[in-house]
Amino acid sequence: MLAQALPTPAYDPTVAHRLVQAVELWPELQGEIALRNGDYLLLVLRGERSTDRYAYNRLGATTRRVAVAYEHFWNEYWSWGGTARYESNARLETNNDGDLLVPELLLRHRSTIFGGLTFGQRLGVERQILMNRNYVGGTVPNGQFWGRLRVDVERLFPLSGEAATGLALRPRLSYAASTHLRLQKDAGDPDERTIQFTSLRGEVGVRLSSHLDFTPWFAYQTAYRQDLVFTDITGTIPTSGGKINAVYPTVGLDVRFTLLPAGTKANRQPMPTQH
Repeated sequence: MLAQALPTPAYDPTVAHRLVQAVELWPELQGEIALRNGDYLLLVLRGERSTDRYAYNRLGATTRRVAVAYEHFWNEYWSWGGTARYESNARLETNNDGDLLVPELLLRHRSTIFGGLTFGQRLGVERQILMNRNYVGGTVPNGQFWGRLRVDVERLFPLSGEAATGLALRPRLSYAASTHLRLQKDAGDPDERTIQFTSLRGEVGVRLSSHLDFTPWFAYQTAYRQDLVFTDITGTIPTSGGKINAVYPTVGLDVRFTLLPAGTKANRQPMPTQH
């Protein structure tokens, strides 16, 4: 006797629908200048490539990013700094195909908790300045403020050579959440989710020397969208849109070259490559 087929439930735009996207490939090259007091200057070049067959990959990348950063350490626990980045075709977090210029201020705290584990927190506030739109009527207004909070836990395992500069592994797990900051919603503003973007990332950093390290990593990155609701031809039954959780499995590789000017401590402990 055949089992009776259950009716397909009606589409509910108030329920978050999880959509897994094509895998992203994010190679990144970093150049760091370590300063004598433990501070550093950083230059980052990244290409973000979607493996979706319909993705527009110009020069081998869907999105291209260049960033500069400076960070100052008050002591071994606290630091602050600033970054500025330019993103071409910044599509993933913003749901928009325009270019962005993004200055940011950051505050960081790191401390050892137990068993040699280091626990870190990073709080950033940035302003997203839209440089252009690749289509008319893009979804992102100009001049948004965003807040970003990241927590991470890691441990360093020296393998050979000096403990502070020789071959070592650095396993690390981090979770970050980002949200659009606005004190008051205007009548014409689109609906938004409370959190717009999250990233759960696992990595294993490999330190070859005090001048060279690399970090392969994998992340589940999720964009939380509030899309327009579309209905059938009758205009009464919703068929798509509403709350969408777009999940982007991401594979990355960070390679960092560090310059140590004369007088700089070779045994300094650098930040993870996910600055």
